[in-house]
Amino acid sequence: MKGYQIQFLTEQSRRIEHEPASQWLLNLARELGIAGATVYSGVESVGADGRRHSARFFELSDQPVEVMMAVTDGQAEQLFERLRTTATRLVYVKSPVEFGELGTEAKPG
Repeated sequence: MKGYQIQFLTEQSRRIEHEPASQWLLNLARELGIAGATVYSGVESVGADGRRHSARFFELSDQPVEVMMAVTDGQAEQLFERLRTTATRLVYVKSPVEFGELGTEAKPG
């Protein structure tokens, strides 16, 4: 399938509607029928605010987090529409990709 890889870049402490941002995004992905979504923990980053963020021994709430999704064009539209109406601010990267499933038990594309 043709679609997009969307990466949201945030911090462990970021919350959306009283949930950690990564969990909120995964729940939204499930709600929209997005089958490919993964959360990655980073070591260090520079945020949109220009500040340096890192996972320190005493303070993991500032740890960088990336949520990556593989989505169809329609799912991308639904995802961004929902985020436009949500009280949050997220940095994202959207790249065109081809994605699907492989193997003997994969669903036909």
